[in-house]
Amino acid sequence: MAKKPLKKGFDSRQTAFLRYMLIVAVLLVWIGGISARLVYLQVNQHEWLKGQAVSKRINVKQIQMPRGTIYDRNERALAVSVKVKTLFADAMEIEDVEKAAVDLARVLNGNKAKIREQLYEAKDLERRYVPLIKGLDEVAAQQVNSALEIDGLRKDELPKYPGLHWREDQKRSYPHQSLAAHIIGFSNAEGVGQAGIEQSQNDVLYGAVIRKVQERDRLGRVYDETVTEKEPPNDVVLTISTSIQHATEIALEKAARASAAKAGMAIVLDHKTGEILALANYPTFDPNKLDGITSENLSNRCIQGVYAPGSVFKLITYSSAFEKQLLTPESQIDAGNGTIDVADHKFSDSHSIGRVDAIKAFAHSSNVCAIKTGLRVGKESFFGAIQKFGFGRPTGIELPAETGGIVRQPNRWNGDSLASMSIGYEIGVSALQMATSFATIANNGVRVRPHIIREIRQSDQAKVFEAKPESDRVVSRETAQNMRKLMSAVVTDGTGKRAELNGYTSAGKTGTAWKFDEKTKRVSGSKYVSSFIGFAPIDDPAVTIAVVMDEPKIGGRNGGQVSAPVFKEIAESILAEMQVPFDRDPGDHVSDQEEVQETVGNGDANKSRSAEELAPVTPKLKKDTVKDDDRKKETEPVDRPRVAPKSRLQTGREFLNAKDKFKT
Repeated sequence: MAKKPLKKGFDSRQTAFLRYMLIVAVLLVWIGGISARLVYLQVNQHEWLKGQAVSKRINVKQIQMPRGTIYDRNERALAVSVKVKTLFADAMEIEDVEKAAVDLARVLNGNKAKIREQLYEAKDLERRYVPLIKGLDEVAAQQVNSALEIDGLRKDELPKYPGLHWREDQKRSYPHQSLAAHIIGFSNAEGVGQAGIEQSQNDVLYGAVIRKVQERDRLGRVYDETVTEKEPPNDVVLTISTSIQHATEIALEKAARASAAKAGMAIVLDHKTGEILALANYPTFDPNKLDGITSENLSNRCIQGVYAPGSVFKLITYSSAFEKQLLTPESQIDAGNGTIDVADHKFSDSHSIGRVDAIKAFAHSSNVCAIKTGLRVGKESFFGAIQKFGFGRPTGIELPAETGGIVRQPNRWNGDSLASMSIGYEIGVSALQMATSFATIANNGVRVRPHIIREIRQSDQAKVFEAKPESDRVVSRETAQNMRKLMSAVVTDGTGKRAELNGYTSAGKTGTAWKFDEKTKRVSGSKYVSSFIGFAPIDDPAVTIAVVMDEPKIGGRNGGQVSAPVFKEIAESILAEMQVPFDRDPGDHVSDQEEVQETVGNGDANKSRSAEELAPVTPKLKKDTVKDDDRKKETEPVDRPRVAPKSRLQTGREFLNAKDKFKT
């Protein structure tokens, strides 16, 4: 059969060529697209892809070493770290968020909607760490593992649930609950100290982070691990004794509750070494329960609170006079009719004592006698004594936010300032500053810097630091001996008879001061700061004890009634524990004559003044008076209220506003 002839103009070779070129063009476009995509991935998406690959193959774990332990002087643990676990979710590994939310809510007794929201949000933000529950011990963690286990899941680590992992953590534990809470402080869930020694020594106690880099195969099995070691934390040994601290806190709380006081402070100090054996505040808190911490119980008032001391400050007045040899204990001072005018202001006693020696003037806490003594000392010498005793600057105790108090320079004093300061006005002090000044007298005139850290040591017991506090002579031994005579008479014949001890001699001084009322903006005759500070035994004192009660409301309100009995209870308890020998027969008692009445306020020189007039930085005080309160009360001269400087403590308002974040 004959072939049909090709159409005119048709070229088979041209057709083949066109088909070939079409295939080449398609291949070029395809190769070009792939190349462009590869360039895009290698250049624009390089870092992201690299991160994804590393995250699948390399896992970085950071494990924090436990914080150092805090001990008391007898090696009793006050703060320890225990190992716990945190369950977290890697949202990028969870495919079925809805199912995971249901399972987790069932096992953890949580809120399903909240868990679902957390997981979805983490997915959107590509977050790999979503904490679900913290602070579980090993038993609780095993229970969670069992409840979450899925059979057949190829997952080498626990829990056997997609996207869930455990992290080793630590939790701070305080085995003695609220004991010495203001000294020890507490740390947050991240292991950072927030108050007390936990905060001030955070760098010493902080558990270093150990970094582990693990490389895994496609089944998640670890085949290589690199560990970066860090220096272990140190331990801190305090000067306090848990038994003395306990006795102090019990006596303070009992008295504060009985008198319905707003707050209370007590300090036990070894004046020979400067070691603080106890430092107590009421109200207090349990550092194991962060929810129970409030602005009322968080402040360490012993070192952060500023108040006018009242008559206990007469210790400085008479010491400075003895040091200048202006007085002897037998020197006569004429109190006249019980009043004295200085710079148009009247200062008064609750009752006239006439012409008496310095011993009786001090024992009866006469304002007039103290003012006359202070005026004899003079402005510059009196200011020098204040500085030598350590007022106006922090003591240097190793706790955060210590105040230096309030002391004005002499060129800012008013006409009656020397008179006011002679009886404890126009000056702001802390309880620790006052305790240290009395300890100076107990230590024969030598001031030893108070401290609360005895030593810092490594885990192998090697000492990194050992306390060696500086000391300096403030007054002569003779002056200190003269002051002991005056302070002894306060207990035997004066305003502090309730500080008499069974089996021991004791010496001290009472103080009572009016407080400023925020509502009326005036000094209130119904609000007091009442104190007693002293030491025992007299001839060879073993301890100095300070007790300060803020706003006692029930029963007696002066230092002799409220604070002296607390001194007595603490002293009798701890002197026996310290095995201090009796220095008098236990059955002996001081004179049975009626307890001496103390003076409240400084007559009409203080009560009528406003906050602005009472502030220590006020350039001039008004020359006005009010009628003298002629009632004979068992109280000391009133203070001029002071406002404490803003605390630097990070756990104050900042912690209270965000403490939910620290829950473990």
